[in-house]
Amino acid sequence: MIEHSKANAPANDRPRGGIRLHGVGKTYGEGEAAVHALTGVDLDIAPGELVAILGASGSGKTTLLNIIGGIEPADTGSIIVAGQDISATKPTALGAFRRDHVGFVFQFFNLIPSLTARENVEVIIELTGRGDRRRVSELLAAVGLADRADHFPAQLSGGQQQRVSIARALATDPDLLLADEPTGALDVATGRSVLELLQRTSRAGRGVVMVTHNEAAAEIADRVIRMRDGRVVSAEINADPVDAATIRW
Repeated sequence: MIEHSKANAPANDRPRGGIRLHGVGKTYGEGEAAVHALTGVDLDIAPGELVAILGASGSGKTTLLNIIGGIEPADTGSIIVAGQDISATKPTALGAFRRDHVGFVFQFFNLIPSLTARENVEVIIELTGRGDRRRVSELLAAVGLADRADHFPAQLSGGQQQRVSIARALATDPDLLLADEPTGALDVATGRSVLELLQRTSRAGRGVVMVTHNEAAAEIADRVIRMRDGRVVSAEINADPVDAATIRW
């Protein structure tokens, strides 16, 4: 696995969220209708690394993210995430793996409309039994929403809703944050603020894997992985990631 140091990471916070995939394959359907979403994927992601996965629609990037997060199983290959071999984990135990190790951020926020921003973060702590409700105010402040904690999703902009979803994903203190097109529904300014949060999360020692179609957004990553037709076609180290606060697209 590639060794990768994290600038600005706290000295007492070890890098977390390493990933190792070998020979991972996933097929949907059978016979002539079969779709090979992933074929023979080999990939190492170091703990604490910020990785962007790029590819056209149908290239397999979201399927790859779902498999890394234990949302769906692979058909073939081995998958080790945060030190756990999830390819050998029974489906009934994958829920515990997701609860204990992974935070998810989706393009369309998935907030509960009848709950305030604060309550949307608190509910994941209550459901999983992980995290500390006393940190909810701290998390909302960290994503710039201390003054919007008691607002409902309909009273928040798209960018604010996405920042609530990131606070919610971090509430259980996961090793790894997985983000699927987190800026896809946002304008440039709010998208930039979300990328800043993801970059800050990585620099604090957590692994972050972001699926995106946006070449400019990928410039903040430590490594850029490109996919085509269910295969990884390149994995390039970015020696000088762009500061998310200055990104333009």
